[in-house]
Amino acid sequence: MNDPDYIIVGAGSAGAVLAERLSADGRTKVLLLESGPSHRHPFIAMPKGLGKILGRPSHTWQYQTEESDGIAAEPWVRGRVLGGSSAINGMMYFRGQMADYEDWEKAGAAGWGSAEMARVFKEMEGENGVAADEGFLELSTPRPGDPLAEAFIAAGVRMGVTRVNDLNNPAQEGVGYAAQTIRRGIRISTGRAFLDRAARRSNLRIVTGFDADRVIFNGTRACGVEGRIGQDTVRFTTEGEVVLCAGALNTPAILQRSGVGDPGLLGRHGIGVVADNAGVGQHLLEHRALMLHYDLAQPLGENNAYRGARLLGNTLRYALTRSGPMAAPPYPAAGFFRSRPGLDRPDAEIIFAPYVMQMLETGLQTETWPSFHVFSFPARSRSRGSVRIATKDPATLPRIRPNYLSDPYDREVTISSYRFTVKWMRQPDIARLISRERAPVTEIVSDEDIIRYYKESGSSTFHSCGTCRMGSSSDSVVDARLQVRGVFGLRVADASVFPTMPSCNINGPVMAVGWRAAEIFRAGNG
Repeated sequence: MNDPDYIIVGAGSAGAVLAERLSADGRTKVLLLESGPSHRHPFIAMPKGLGKILGRPSHTWQYQTEESDGIAAEPWVRGRVLGGSSAINGMMYFRGQMADYEDWEKAGAAGWGSAEMARVFKEMEGENGVAADEGFLELSTPRPGDPLAEAFIAAGVRMGVTRVNDLNNPAQEGVGYAAQTIRRGIRISTGRAFLDRAARRSNLRIVTGFDADRVIFNGTRACGVEGRIGQDTVRFTTEGEVVLCAGALNTPAILQRSGVGDPGLLGRHGIGVVADNAGVGQHLLEHRALMLHYDLAQPLGENNAYRGARLLGNTLRYALTRSGPMAAPPYPAAGFFRSRPGLDRPDAEIIFAPYVMQMLETGLQTETWPSFHVFSFPARSRSRGSVRIATKDPATLPRIRPNYLSDPYDREVTISSYRFTVKWMRQPDIARLISRERAPVTEIVSDEDIIRYYKESGSSTFHSCGTCRMGSSSDSVVDARLQVRGVFGLRVADASVFPTMPSCNINGPVMAVGWRAAEIFRAGNG
């Protein structure tokens, strides 16, 4: 494709949506560049295949955080495939509280308020989440009736959390079965939902296996992208615009290698400054959760569905009918609750899973005895970390410093939400099914214990965002039209632009950023 109107770097949750929307008119020429392969691997299509696909470097970025403040280094896995992390995630689909987007607009993201974003979600999903001419995402919600999930929900109701049929209500409050990016037993990634319908368009070219190094500039005007395909250095150029959709961890690294970022950091790595934009890679946001495990007194849950002969039988059943445990979501139920009295909106999220996994040398494996786990976390984390390149070599992954629990607000909500969760699991509706509470529940007494365990034994939920945040402040990386400050012809459209953390798992909001970005680009260039 000669001289595309847009070069999009990253075909993930936002990039795939953006590419489809921009190319839908049949005239706008779009070049979509992706580091990973196609999304056709069978473990991607199979909802319970995520345990296998997560460990494949061919389909994932295997990032590693830095140790800090008593929190050990940990792996952060991201999708490296058409569809990005929507091809490897837990498939829960939330919009976030509409109040979240009012917060975005207050931060200077004009045009990103609740009215616009509610419309975007509605158009993206179609009527009732069923794909139609105007809808793309095929969503589903687990059927009610599972005894263990029902006990979890009933216990939440006893705690004062309202049972709802749709957790994507405008307040995003309540407990119930969670919407999933699954339809007819198949994962609906953005690769499947958006790129499959767009791939045959002559004005869209998709290139896989391209590892982006940097944006090419003519002065301060972006005019292309340089990277590698195999061992070959490759350049793609444009007189239009370059859009980075490489995610909250890779987008800031690409910008920094391109000379857009903090001059001190760039100078240490021998990179010439194209634009002094010190906010690049700052303000990293992430959810920190702690898994709570419970043994069951009855043979409920899904542990035995994924072992031995039953695993083989269930895999065969899935291959033939796209049904059974392998077609079921990993996290069927969830809740959004107010962890303390006097709050005007939910401040915490809880997620339920009907099994417990063990990490073995051969990979993830469910336990042999009936058990389940839940985890909760502050919905709107405020602790801010950073992403910085370690060298100017694109093969070296960036340095990630999460700074979990550094903000007093996060510590306060972590303590209150943990205590709320433990009390939830002690309600008679679910307590009658539990034979044993495991550590750390049995070992935590004080508030200090809670924070210590969240630091020592907690984990990321893979919801990183905010590293190229959008807004009107001096340290915002992009403006409300997603244009990178200090340069021309360069935009960002992915989770890195979030001004604040949405109150939920972020895949839905990331897709919405891709959709809204296309509208903004078309309006500006129309």
